[in-house]
Amino acid sequence: MHDSSSKENILDFLKMPLQTDLKTLIESGEHEKAILVIKELLSRTRGEQQLRLKFELLRLELLEKEFPYSLEEAFHLASGELVSLSIQEFQDLIGRGCVDHIISNGQVRVHKRFVPNMFWLCPELGSRRRRGESELGAIEREALRWRAERVKKFSEDTDERYVLPLKYKIRFSLKIHDRRRYPGILRVWIPIPREEGINREVRILHSDPAFKHVAPPMHPQRTIYFELEETLDSLEVVYEFTSYGFYVKLNPNEASITENSEILSRYTVEKPPHIVFSDHLIKLTKRIIEDEPNPLRKAQRIWDWITSNVRYTYAWDYSLYDSISEYVARNLRGDCGMQAILFITMARIAGIPARWQSGWYLNPVRPGMHDWAQIHIEPYGWIYVDPSFGNKNKGDGWRNSFYFGSIEGYRLAANIDISTQFDPPKEYFRSDPVDNQRGEVESKERNMYYDEWESSLEILEVERLEK
Repeated sequence: MHDSSSKENILDFLKMPLQTDLKTLIESGEHEKAILVIKELLSRTRGEQQLRLKFELLRLELLEKEFPYSLEEAFHLASGELVSLSIQEFQDLIGRGCVDHIISNGQVRVHKRFVPNMFWLCPELGSRRRRGESELGAIEREALRWRAERVKKFSEDTDERYVLPLKYKIRFSLKIHDRRRYPGILRVWIPIPREEGINREVRILHSDPAFKHVAPPMHPQRTIYFELEETLDSLEVVYEFTSYGFYVKLNPNEASITENSEILSRYTVEKPPHIVFSDHLIKLTKRIIEDEPNPLRKAQRIWDWITSNVRYTYAWDYSLYDSISEYVARNLRGDCGMQAILFITMARIAGIPARWQSGWYLNPVRPGMHDWAQIHIEPYGWIYVDPSFGNKNKGDGWRNSFYFGSIEGYRLAANIDISTQFDPPKEYFRSDPVDNQRGEVESKERNMYYDEWESSLEILEVERLEK
């Protein structure tokens, strides 16, 4: 499955429509028939049309991994989480949209992460849940609040925006599950912080085996590249970098957009298939911002709408969405990256330069992969916008105001764009064609999906650098 699309957008070929009969089969859940049709069509297509068909074949193959449970298996899992659940009630929950599922070849198939989504989509079920929030989760939330409050106070006291630096020492590891199945050299790309904004002084301390290449500090999706010899089934890299908290007090009366600038022209355009100015999104954005001319107030209105109306849920594999921004706007749900993509799309429609940012949330209590956004407004430059952390459903009032403009600094930002080619380029379709947080692996013959290897990020040390 060769991916020969451009560096700027590795999913550019998705602009090509599918044949009507094939699209009908897929939408009606006739997936086995659709696979046969695609394989037949591949024998007589070339170029981008062939790429389009190969990607659709990949999507259909992914459905089995994303929706592994039968109705009976899912009911058994749900019964372990929800008190007094009957099969009839579970079927009713499916009908109400509380349980993520598809109909594939006439059978109900349930999503691998349907249980937490069930409680987010239908929060009234929470009172019957057998387990509440873990003690670790509560400690993590308190550490986040404490850090954000310190960043805000220190910035206000010193009149500085970048404050309270943290020096992180990180170990990123990757292991192939069964190396014997993949003869020859394996190519591996590991995310590493870009040197811009809150992330600075990146330094690689150790690598086993030796890496082949490090992408430039400003590459939009920065990676360390390895080639694993046939005798090797794992790698690790240790690096350090400094991350700053960022706080800015925003004043709409000072806000402006620099006309005819490179930033304006680059970050107010579409990037199909996920940042697209559909009729629905244009109308929604115009309804939200009304006749407001001020760029900061326009961005604030978009922020208020998303953080008030979109509920956090775990996502399907990003490969399975035709348009992430359209999906979130219509279904009012999505994970951190999906909410960020919707915000970016609507901001761009409103004429506000907006871009992606992602990597890891490095709370020392419990780190995790995370995505957010940025907007560019003078006189502040790039400021931070994190819709999922600022979502009003979180219940913490400080979040909604802090995360529109500021960020606490528990961040590793490896990416400022979506669906951008690596350096050096990847030959096959990526496991995540939008983002890069876990890394990517390919053999001589094909891409290797996440179930064929595992990766982990470990915080070895965190040092406060402030006096």
